[in-house]
Amino acid sequence: MALVINDRVKETSTTTGLGTFDLAGAATGFEGFVAGIATGNTTYYTIFNQGTTEWEVGLGTVTDAATDTLSRDTVISSSNSDGKVDFAG
Repeated sequence: MALVINDRVKETSTTTGLGTFDLAGAATGFEGFVAGIATGNTTYYTIFNQGTTEWEVGLGTVTDAATDTLSRDTVISSSNSDGKVDFAG
């Protein structure tokens, strides 16, 4: 699909590990990924594990499903030597 950029998308998640992120709803004042990017499209993402030093920036794909998801297709930079971060939660 298309690369879509929207600076008003911010969503929470409680996903741990190295895989696809299950999205848990838009933060107050923002749109979720499905509404702001649309299913099947690719976008830049930043993941920051609040209260830790874990973070990751990359390109991912949005999926609209029973649990909306964001895949982590390409990591651009991260706190794990620019590889996927094994998020602790």
